[in-house]
Amino acid sequence: MISRLKQAFRCLFLKFDKNSEDEVRKFLLEKEFQIFNEMSDYDRLHSFCIYKAVQKNEVLKDEEKYLKLALLHDCGKGNVTFYRRVKKVLIGDKILEKHPENAYQKLKDIDIELAKLCRDHHKKNVEEKMRVFQQIDDE
Repeated sequence: MISRLKQAFRCLFLKFDKNSEDEVRKFLLEKEFQIFNEMSDYDRLHSFCIYKAVQKNEVLKDEEKYLKLALLHDCGKGNVTFYRRVKKVLIGDKILEKHPENAYQKLKDIDIELAKLCRDHHKKNVEEKMRVFQQIDDE
């Protein structure tokens, strides 16, 4: 419940800033950055927060693919409204539920391993590193 309130606050009141964008641009490949930059302001902010948490995590901090996953895991959502996000939490939303597959489609020709991680980031019964990532994403 607390994490949902934090998400709502971020979505309504916070914006992704230029300094963070510069850090992301230096880390991602140009094509990856273009995909990141197409994400909604909220999803870029959320993803950057996940990226910072992954950088601090003992299991994932040296895993380049998981750092990129942090930045791109929600790139399949498109430009989603606050209303649609609330709807997904309350009753579900078929379009948003397909975002992992959409992310896979966007990334598969750039980095197939990263694309598969994006596709699988909500799946159950995953390996340890993905479980750690999911815990960070759920906070």
